[in-house]
This record gives sequence, structure tokens and C-alpha cells, in this order.
Amino acid sequence: MSEAPQIALSIIVPCYKVEKYLPRCLDSLVSQTLENIEIICINDGSPDRCIDILRDYERDYPEKVIVIDKNNEGVWKGRWDGIKIARGEYIGFLDSDDYALPTFSESLYTAAKANSADIAVCGFDRVELETGKRLSREMTSERKPFSIDGDPGRLVELNGAPWNKCFRADALKSMYDLNNPPTVLDDLAFHLLAYQQMHGKVIFVPESLVRYMVRSDSIINTVRKEQVASIFSAFLEIKKIYESSRPELISALDAIAFLHLGVSLVFRLSCSAHAKVSQEVSRMTQYLDNNFPSWRKSPYINFSYASSRGGALVKIYIVQMLYKAHLLPAFLAIYRFMIYRLHVDIKW
Repeated sequence: MSEAPQIALSIIVPCYKVEKYLPRCLDSLVSQTLENIEIICINDGSPDRCIDILRDYERDYPEKVIVIDKNNEGVWKGRWDGIKIARGEYIGFLDSDDYALPTFSESLYTAAKANSADIAVCGFDRVELETGKRLSREMTSERKPFSIDGDPGRLVELNGAPWNKCFRADALKSMYDLNNPPTVLDDLAFHLLAYQQMHGKVIFVPESLVRYMVRSDSIINTVRKEQVASIFSAFLEIKKIYESSRPELISALDAIAFLHLGVSLVFRLSCSAHAKVSQEVSRMTQYLDNNFPSWRKSPYINFSYASSRGGALVKIYIVQMLYKAHLLPAFLAIYRFMIYRLHVDIKW
């Protein structure tokens, strides 16, 4: 009897209250041009018809679709459940209200495999769910590959979502878990734990292969003050993991913390009608100074580094200068005006 072909890529799909969109997502995955994939679907205690839809696809595609039916524990735990049983050489993800183009799996896996990469990253479109209008196309510019050990500052370039990437499976299976994962920015925390296990190459596929669906009333997602404590706690836990196991990546971690906490998180806090932006900036600055202090003199946020690499690193350098000059509240006010009034969104 011949052995079954090795699974090239496992794709993990957490599912919760998405019965309206789930068939489109699953249709896009069972139609992938890469044959030897498995699709691990986690029904996270969804109260709608998700489990019935998943069972139908499991019956129709028994060699591809695997269903985990479990009580609701959230997307963080669901991803870990999927990773544990994944058999692929690489592991990818897709949100259950999004969908992938037919060559999504093949393009990512082929690029990762050909370059012995730890991570392969593709581009994506942000699409308005109700109208189908494309809001932006991102991560499609030509980018040189880099080594995590050789140039960790370039990790700042990567968007914080796992659904446009594939990761080396043995790295994900050996990741640390968090005692208290954050209630928001959980995708970023997941990435940071993955980077901690990786030493090799990051490769880019400059094609838009994922359609990330955005509800028109949630283009701006605010963060409640009570959620910030869980973010702070989780990032301190991650910092301790890096200090004990990958101290050479601390400067990169501090730069990532500045971008995603000092800029992105403060921006989301500023979108609340009751936000006191100057106070939020002051609180975040104190947190960064106490716990991620190299952000002020980071080797990865300076003119020389940014000018030699371009793109997102130039934007981060500029906003760091604004931050140090105490001009971030004014910058965020302009940024909100551009998004709300002019419908122009600058991605960092």
C-alpha cells in the first residue's frame, strides 16, 4: 500500500457566528490549486449553523476538511487547538468571514519551501463587506527577503495578522503560550511568540491573494480602557520570554512595541468620543519607557536604517520624531480626519 502524500500546508480556520460567510471561505479553500493541504476548522461553540455547514464540508471533502467542535474558548485557544493536530510542513490561517484566491496556498508554500523560509507573506485586499468595494491593497510591493537573525528590525514591516502568511510548522508547535492572552492585539502577540522561535528567512509574495472583509461600520475599531490592562500584561509576559531566550531580539521587540502600542493602540484609543488623547499618550509613553526603553534610540528606528530599507520603516521613523516632539495628539487628529472625512488610510 502506497503512503499518503505528505501534507504541505495546514490551514486553520476559527469559526464563530459566521454562518453567512463560512461557505464562501470554505469554497475558496477546497478549490486551492495546491492539492496536498488540510483545512482544520474550529467550531468555537458557535450558536448559529456553523457546525452544520462544517460537517457538510467534512462529509464532502473527507481528505481535506477536519472539524474540531468545542466549547467557546475564543480564537486564541482555537488556534492552539488547530496547531496541535496540524500535519502540514507549514501552517497558515484564514478568518472564516474572509476568502482566499485559488493560488493562495500554492504561492505561499512554494515560496517558503523554495527558500527554506520560516515565514512566507503575501499581499491582500481590504474589501467592504456590504458593497464589495476595495478599500486598499497592501503588502504587494516588491520586498527583499531577510533573515530574522541577520536583520530582525525588518520584522516591523510585517502586518500583525496571520491570515496572509504561512509559518514553519515545527516553530509554531514549539511556541510558548501565554498565561493571560490579550483580549485585543492577540494577533500581534501570536506573531511575537512565533518570531521568538524562528531564526531563518522571511520571504514575500507580492501578490494580493486574500480578501479581508471589512464591515463599513467598523473600519475604525476602538479599544476600551479596560482592555488595555490585558494588553500591557501580555506584552510584559512576552518581554520576559524574549529576555530569557532571545535577548538579541529585544531591540526589535521594543521597536514593534512602539509601533503597535505607542502608535496603533493609542490611535484606536483616540477614536473614542470621550478619549483624552494627551493623557493616553502620556500613559503609553511611561509604559514604553519603563518596559521597552530602547524604542527611543532604537537601531531600527533611525534615519540611516529607514533610508536604507524604505517603506514602513520610513513612516515609523517620521512618527517617532513626532512622538518625541510631543506632536502625536495633533498627528492623530489629522489621521482621524483623513480616515473619517477623506476616506484615506495610511497603513503602517
